[in-house]
Amino acid sequence: MSFNNLDTLYRQVIMDHYKNPRNKGVLEDGSLTINMNNPTCGDRIQLTMKVEDGTVTDAKFEGEGCSISMSSASMMTQAIKGRNIEDALKLSKIFSDMMQGKDYDDSIDLGDIEALQGVAKFPARIKCATLAWKAMEKGINEQE
Repeated sequence: MSFNNLDTLYRQVIMDHYKNPRNKGVLEDGSLTINMNNPTCGDRIQLTMKVEDGTVTDAKFEGEGCSISMSSASMMTQAIKGRNIEDALKLSKIFSDMMQGKDYDDSIDLGDIEALQGVAKFPARIKCATLAWKAMEKGINEQE
């Protein structure tokens, strides 16, 4: 597949998650709630997660922001559900490395998340893409 076709496909994946977000909403009953914002652009997110016996059993988000931040939140909630917290944090590290243009562990199938790799070319947008991931890390670290 040519670079232009791949770039177009990635944009379509990002816009699909933006227009049809997965796991949008709020979890109740004892869930972790993490609020974060990106003051430089105004993106904000409220992430709620349910962690039981070391596993993220559910995750939802609410927020406002650009297509990158909201798509990333949608992808992240899909990716961490059902994972143990160590794997969720490992996935977050892989995503962070990808966003910084570093070599990253590609032994894990990133699925739709891979569509965000082009964000690394736009340093001002990296904080948009990583906002939900930072919220997830904060929630897990505060719970432990």
